[in-house]
Amino acid sequence: MYVVPGSASKSIASHLVRELSADTADVEIRRFIDGECYVRVKSDLKGEDVIIVQNTYPDENIIETILLKSAVKDMEPKSITLVIPYLGYARQDRKFQDGEAVSAKALARILSIDVDLVITVDPHKNYIVDFFETKASFCSAVPEIVKYLLPKDIDVVLAPDKGAVERAEEAAKILGCESDFLEKKRISDEIVEMKPKEIEVKKKTVAIIDDIISTGGTMAKAVEEIRKQGAKDVYVACTHGLFIGNAIDKINRAGATEIISTDTIENAYSKVKVAPQIAKTLKENFPN
Repeated sequence: MYVVPGSASKSIASHLVRELSADTADVEIRRFIDGECYVRVKSDLKGEDVIIVQNTYPDENIIETILLKSAVKDMEPKSITLVIPYLGYARQDRKFQDGEAVSAKALARILSIDVDLVITVDPHKNYIVDFFETKASFCSAVPEIVKYLLPKDIDVVLAPDKGAVERAEEAAKILGCESDFLEKKRISDEIVEMKPKEIEVKKKTVAIIDDIISTGGTMAKAVEEIRKQGAKDVYVACTHGLFIGNAIDKINRAGATEIISTDTIENAYSKVKVAPQIAKTLKENFPN
C-alpha cells in the first residue's frame, strides 16, 4: 500500500503512512512560472493499493488532484483511493436560485473519475458523499477533537445552529456532558441575540463545535453572547479552520479561551490530527 501526498495535505499523508504502515510514494509537484501545475509520480505503483491525499481547496489544488489521479491511473495500480481531508465547494450542495451550479455535485463528478473509493472528513452535509459517482464515505473528526477537550472539563457542548446539533450531541455523548444549540433571536433591526435553546451556561465551561470556521463572524458572535451569559470558559473547536482575514482576532476579542482546529487545513491552530479516523475508515473498506 502506497500513500501519495498532495502538496496541500503532506502532514496528514505522513501521519496516515504511520497509521497504516504504508509506504510513501515519491512525488514531484511544482508550478510553472505561469502558475500551471506539474506532477510526476516517481514510485512504481503497478499492482498496488494507492491512497492519494489532497485537499480540493483552494482552486489550484483541484487541478493538482486531477493530475495526481491521472498520473497514478496510468501506472496501473490495483486500486485508487482519494482521501480529501477538506472538500472545497461543499457548501453549495443544492440550488438556492434557478440557474445556479451545485458546486458540490459538479466537483464530486469530476473527482470520481478513475477512483475506486473517496473518503472525506466532515463534509458540510453528510449526504454530499452521495454525489460521487463511485464508492464514497466520510469520517468524523469529532472523536479526535473530543480527545483534545477531555482534560478541559467541559460542562456543555454547543452547536452554532440547529443544523450542526448532531455534531454537538456526538461530542457531548463521549464527554459525558450536556449539549444544546444556539438559537438566534432578533431583538431589533440591528441587534441579534444568540443563546442556548434550553441550557443555562452561567459559570460553566463551554465548547462550541462547528465543521468550518471561515471568516469567524458567526463564531465570534456566539462566543461573545455566551460570555455575556456568564460562561466561565469558552473553547472554540472546528474540523476545518480556514480562518480567513482577521477571523482569529475576532474570535479572540470575543473572549474565546482557546481556538482549536484539526490538521485538515494546516495552520497554527491545528492541534488535532484526523489521520486516526481516516485510517479507521480505510481499514473498514480494506479489511484485509
